[in-house]
Amino acid sequence: MSIRESQYKKILKDYELKRERSNKELRQRQEEVYKKIPRIAEIDKLLASTGIEISKAILQNPEKSEELIHSLEQKNLDLMIEKAELLYINGYNKNYLEPSYECYSCKDTGYINNKPCHCFKQALIDIAYDQSNLKEILAVENFDNFNFDYFSTEIDPESNISPRENIKQIYSHCIRFIEQFDEQFDNLIFYGNPGLGKTFLCNCIAKDLLDRGKTVIYLTAFQLFQLFEQARFNKDENDEFTKDYLESIFTVDLLIIDDLGTEFNTSFTGSELFNCLNSRLLDKKHTIISTNLSPNDWQKQYSERIVSRIFGHYKALKLIGNDIRILKKYR
Repeated sequence: MSIRESQYKKILKDYELKRERSNKELRQRQEEVYKKIPRIAEIDKLLASTGIEISKAILQNPEKSEELIHSLEQKNLDLMIEKAELLYINGYNKNYLEPSYECYSCKDTGYINNKPCHCFKQALIDIAYDQSNLKEILAVENFDNFNFDYFSTEIDPESNISPRENIKQIYSHCIRFIEQFDEQFDNLIFYGNPGLGKTFLCNCIAKDLLDRGKTVIYLTAFQLFQLFEQARFNKDENDEFTKDYLESIFTVDLLIIDDLGTEFNTSFTGSELFNCLNSRLLDKKHTIISTNLSPNDWQKQYSERIVSRIFGHYKALKLIGNDIRILKKYR
């Protein structure tokens, strides 16, 4: 799941091209307006010279600095009002001579106060999806293609409910999770035997939220801990973009960790997992986990504080039934 340096540089280059395109379009609009309304060209020159005027005035009459600054600010305001009126009278929008950006938060720089903007984080996520081919998977694994027929109607004696009725209840909970995403902080954990559709459900939710403009990162447990290892032990290799992508894991709207429990369990993975889950809980960032582990297995594999964090703050949804992958193979 690492992002190569060339891809990271391409993102930065894309931002540079966006700014160049924006500046070129602004110059073209200025030339058009200046030709049609020469007075606006004069106003822009006067506004641009304000800083120099203020500096000169303060140097010449330091005791009257406040009065001079106020006078020049009023002069600027009058010029800006005149400019807006001229644009309006001639049929232009008041912002016609302002730069246009794809992202007004960072003005297409990718950073705000030296920290990655949300658009930069999304660009990193998009690259990760392209690398994992998840976009192609989501075109197939989504709620439109969800089929309840693969789940038996026979009552499961252990759960006292049929697999089909059980998955319908889980399906409804997933829909509520999506619909209430902005209003209600919630976390999910899907568990059960392999082949019951846990990953499919994760992909369905990811697709729906991505379509709604939310930022989503999907990682297998192996990919997640591999990323943590790169950040911890390979600091000289691809350091900057690994750091930015890693930060996205903590700040993204929804983090999906698939197949948790398949990783090699060490004190390092335990510590990083707790830090990740705990940080997202404190910041009220949604997380979904899928695992083949039963609640009893969790107690054996993870520390008490991790188990407490998950089963105390996640809605546990157990999938039951037969292996769907085998059913699909023979249908």
